[in-house]
Order: sequence, then C-alpha cells, then structure tokens
Amino acid sequence: MANPKLKSVTKTPQDANVIARRKPAGAVRTAYSLAEREEIFRRFSVQRPEPRGELEHTNPFTLVVAVALSAQATDVGVNKATRALFKVADTPEKMLDLGEERLRDYIRTIGLYRNKAKNVIALSQMLVDQFGGKVPETRDELVRLPGVGRKTANVVLSMAFGQATMAVDTHIFRIANRIRLAPGKTPDEVEARLMKVIPSHYLYHAHHWLILHGRYTCKARRPECERCIIADLCKSPEKSWDVPAPLIELPPQVIGEAVE
Repeated sequence: MANPKLKSVTKTPQDANVIARRKPAGAVRTAYSLAEREEIFRRFSVQRPEPRGELEHTNPFTLVVAVALSAQATDVGVNKATRALFKVADTPEKMLDLGEERLRDYIRTIGLYRNKAKNVIALSQMLVDQFGGKVPETRDELVRLPGVGRKTANVVLSMAFGQATMAVDTHIFRIANRIRLAPGKTPDEVEARLMKVIPSHYLYHAHHWLILHGRYTCKARRPECERCIIADLCKSPEKSWDVPAPLIELPPQVIGEAVE
C-alpha cells in the first residue's frame, strides 16, 4: 500500500506580508538597547544632577513670555531684554498696562520683536479674560494662547508645573537624529519617540540634559566628541572619538549673570 501524501500547507502572499509586518509590541525606532539608554541618562544625571533651563523668569507668566520670546533667538539675548521688562511687568495685568508700544521698546533687540510684542499682549489679555490672570496647567489650554505652540507649552508644563514633558527645540531635534536616539522627520515625531525610549525615571530632567548636551558638547557645526561622556555609547555616523570624557559632576549652573 502506497504511503499517503501529506497535505502541504502553503502561506498565501497575504499571510506572508502579515507575518513580515509583525513587530514586537511597543517597539519604537532607536539605535540603543534599554541597557544603553539607561547608561546614557545615568551619566547625564551624574554630570548634571539638577539641570536647569537658562531663561530667566520669576513665575509661570514670565516663563511663558520668556519662552515665547525665545523663538529664533538665544536665551542670552532674551534674558538681556527681559531683565528690565519683568521688573515692571511680571503679571498679565501689568503687561496690559504697559501696552504694546512700550513693550516693543523693551524687546527691540530680539528678532521678530514686533510680532512677538503683539502676541505677548494678546496672550496677556486672554489670561485675564479666560483664566483669571493665571497660567493654565494643561497643554490643550496653553496652546490656545497667542504665540504659544507645543514646544513652549511643554517647557512651561515642565519648568513651572513639574510635569515630565519633552520640548523639542533645535538642539533636541538635532541630537535625537544625529545620535540615532529617536530619529524623526518632525519635532512632534521626535517628541513621541523620545517619550517612549527614555527610561521613565529619567524623563523629568531629560529635556534639559539633551538641550545642554547639544548646546555645549554635541554642537551643531562640530560635535566636540572628545568632551562627550557618552562617546563610547554614541552611534552617530559623525562620531570622531570613542573614549568617553571623565564622568564628573559639573559646577552648578549660573543663570542670569549680570550683563556689563
């Protein structure tokens, strides 16, 4: 008696495509393992245990104004302009009393100062009319304010209200793509990926660590790899150095030094 033939099981092209597209649950694009990401942010935490933003402010309102003014401008330039401004207008009500014309005189050295002055007066009016003069504590409400986008809202939520957010500025966008930590084509895409790949217990300070790393070490024109504490872990194609800099705590940041 002839042996019966076993019925072969074939996968249709459609089945094969489904299998090919299957990815581990929660997977996100990054060039680093979880252990490597833990080590990267552990080192940042040793280097700067309490990182701080470098925009001078005295309360949530002056923070909103300072961040809104910092678009396409440097923190140093904004601080020079707002030192005198915030002495006379540190609340929405005082800003409205100051008026747009006088506000322009204070911020004239900042790029796009005319449009920014208009937005600051408009957001001050909205805060008074709709929020009782208080800065709201949710992103949806913050982005309703004139001149306040998602990045500004995230900075305010983090620095004023202690929420773990990721404000993607030019430094963070560059770093996330350059070292392949969370590559993305848009700031929103990079933000979403960073929120997933950064270990949760480091997330609160991660925004400032990455900004300061980009500002002082992984610079736009030429990354100073020889001064980088994660040089051995970095997977950037631009990397020029493999030996990490000594891991030591930096001196405390000095915010708002006197201007001569």
